[in-house]
Amino acid sequence: MNRSLSIIHSESSKGWGGQEMRTVREMIGMRDAGHRVELICPRDALIGMHGAAAGFAVHHSEMRTGGDVASAIDIACMLRRRACDVLNTHSGHDSLVAGFAARLAGTPLVVRTRHLALPITSLATYNWLPHRVIAVSHHVRKYLIGAGVGADRVETIYDGIENLAAGGKSTLRTELGLRDDDVVACMVAIMREGKGHDDLIAAVVPLLESREKFHVVLAGDGPMFAEIERMVLNRGLEHRIHLLGFRSDVPNIMAGCDFFVLPTHQEALGQAFIEAMSLGLPVIGTDVGGVPELISDEVNGLLVPPRDPVVLAEALVRLIDNASLRHELSHAGRFILSKGFSVTNMVYDTMCFYRRSLQQRGYQA
Repeated sequence: MNRSLSIIHSESSKGWGGQEMRTVREMIGMRDAGHRVELICPRDALIGMHGAAAGFAVHHSEMRTGGDVASAIDIACMLRRRACDVLNTHSGHDSLVAGFAARLAGTPLVVRTRHLALPITSLATYNWLPHRVIAVSHHVRKYLIGAGVGADRVETIYDGIENLAAGGKSTLRTELGLRDDDVVACMVAIMREGKGHDDLIAAVVPLLESREKFHVVLAGDGPMFAEIERMVLNRGLEHRIHLLGFRSDVPNIMAGCDFFVLPTHQEALGQAFIEAMSLGLPVIGTDVGGVPELISDEVNGLLVPPRDPVVLAEALVRLIDNASLRHELSHAGRFILSKGFSVTNMVYDTMCFYRRSLQQRGYQA
């Protein structure tokens, strides 16, 4: 019988997005499987607050820069005290600081998870400090190998989500004063550069004039929220493009919409697509990064080029005007969790990866 493991995750990011959500879901799944799971993060990191609320032991370390020796020494001492089997790092600073600490402490397995589709800044956090690397999509794995990370060190383990059954009738339309026969598109994403909010607004403005029952819902906050709000207000479209800000009831929002759209410029995979598809929403995505690993064009969604509001508008029109197409794509998309994108799959694949990697390094697993 396999023994339980002591697993500690490190995260220097202070935000709360798909990367942090995956980490907490993975932690919960590992704990449910009988392993001891803990977290290291800065005191004001949102993942720490979510981790503590979920009942995990949270250790605080600033990990300010890659050269934060004081943090590294403190973390190394903690890893020894906790008899840690696996340290799994997630961002740049913690991969350097906590990764170095784990090497000092003699931690049997150091893993780096790569969540992003952006260029890497330090090969050391993939080739020197960690023993193994997890990529969240085949696209990310291929990029890492091309950048110089050994192919035998990297394995793809997809993001997984829970079953997000909305649970009853959505309250969204009542909240916004929308009719049952209105056609509503939603985008759920942090409002930052590269997510494509401006492309979506450019695409929908002419459509709002010709299709009076069409509405757009934007859920999320972030550094570009004020800019996006000005775009909407300056056009007098606040009653057609509805800005919800941060919401904790994403399944409720999605269940009140007719389809989902995310015209992102780059994406490692795209958890929001998985969430939308699992709830039965047809999806429009961009042909970038790991998105095509989720969406097969014309099968379970529509793919468009990034940064192209004209083509995006054409895809929007297809879903606005064609309820039959929405139904076909919705039916196909509902099977996304059974294709390897569930939390159960993610946790199982990760545990197998940990155990196999420990055994390859000569440790009992």
